[in-house]
Amino acid sequence: MAESENQNSATEPSNSNTDLFKLSDFLERGRKIFEDVDSTSEPLGSTAVQANVKRAIQMLEEASRMVAQLDLFSRNEELEEISTADLKYLLLPALLGALHMKLTSRETRLNTVQAARTYFMDFLRRCKEYHISHFELPKHGDEPEEASGSKAKSVPAGPSDLVSMAAKRQSKIERYRQRKELEARLSDVQRAVDSGQADDEVTRDLYLLTVRRWVTICLEEMETIDQEVELLRNMDVLKHGHGKHPVQHARQPMKPFILTKDAVQARVYGAGYPSLPTMTVNDWYEQHAKHGVLPDQGVPRKVAAEDNTAAEERESEEKERKAENDDEESLLKARNWDDWKDTHRRGYGNRQNMG
Repeated sequence: MAESENQNSATEPSNSNTDLFKLSDFLERGRKIFEDVDSTSEPLGSTAVQANVKRAIQMLEEASRMVAQLDLFSRNEELEEISTADLKYLLLPALLGALHMKLTSRETRLNTVQAARTYFMDFLRRCKEYHISHFELPKHGDEPEEASGSKAKSVPAGPSDLVSMAAKRQSKIERYRQRKELEARLSDVQRAVDSGQADDEVTRDLYLLTVRRWVTICLEEMETIDQEVELLRNMDVLKHGHGKHPVQHARQPMKPFILTKDAVQARVYGAGYPSLPTMTVNDWYEQHAKHGVLPDQGVPRKVAAEDNTAAEERESEEKERKAENDDEESLLKARNWDDWKDTHRRGYGNRQNMG
C-alpha cells in the first residue's frame, strides 16, 4: 500500500502546482482544438466543427477564470517581471475572440461578434500596457460611426477623409509586412525549441513573438468586426422595418372636372385644363348638320356614283362614234400619239412627285 501511495504521489502533481497544471492543460487543449478547426477542410458550419469550437471556448473560459483567481497579471508590473511560463497565458483572450468568430449561428451572430471584439480589445489593452508591441488601440465601434455616421453618409469625402483612407491603407500594408516578418522569425525559433536545445531566453522569445503575431491578427479582425456589426445592424433594422406596415400618407383627393358647353358654365365650374373638350363628337356633328356645312350633306353618295359612271360611258361612246365616222381630227391625233410612243419610252415627261 505504501508503495502504491508513493507511486501515485510521484505521478500526480503536488497540491501547490495542481492549479497551474490544470491551467496549462486547459490552455494547450483549447489551443490545439483551435488550430485543428482553423486548418480543417470540413465546412465550418458542420455539427462536428461547431461542437469542437464550443468545447474549446469552454476550456479557455475556464482557464481565464483560473488566471484571474491566481492573479498572474497586474497593471503595476513590467513585462520583465512576468515569468516565462506565464507569458503564454496572455493569449487567452485572443484565442477566445478567434474562436467566437468561428461560431456560425445566425440568430446570435451580432452578440457573438461583439463578444469577440471585447476579447480582442482586452488582449490588445493588456499588450499595450506591457509595451509588448507598438500600435494604436482601435476606437470603440460606436465612437466614430454614431458621432459622425450621418455626416459621412451624406457629405462627400473631403481631403481629410482621403488622407485618413490613405493612412489606413498604409497601416494595413505595414501590419501585413510585420506579420510576415514575425511568422518567419517565429518559425526559426519554433524549430530551436522543438529540438530541445533552447534555453529560457529562447523560449521567452518564442512566447513574445507569438503574442506580437496575434496583435497583428487582432487588429485585422477588429476592422472586420466593425464592418460586420454595421452590416448586421442595418439588416436588423430592415428586418424589423418589413414587419411593420408602411405609413400610408393621406392622398389629396383629385379635383373633379366638368365638360362645359358654354362660356358661362366654364366660368362657374372651370374647364379642368386648357385643352379640355367642351362638347362630344355627336354634339359637334349634329350642330354642323343643322347648319348644312357637312362635306357630303345634300348629295346622296349613290346618286353621285351613278352620275360619274354615266359620264364615263358617254365619253367612251363619243370616242367610238368618231372612230367609226373616220373623223380626221381623231385619226390625226391617234397617229401622232402612236408616233410619239415609238420615240419616247413609257413614263417620259411624267415630272410630277419627283421631289
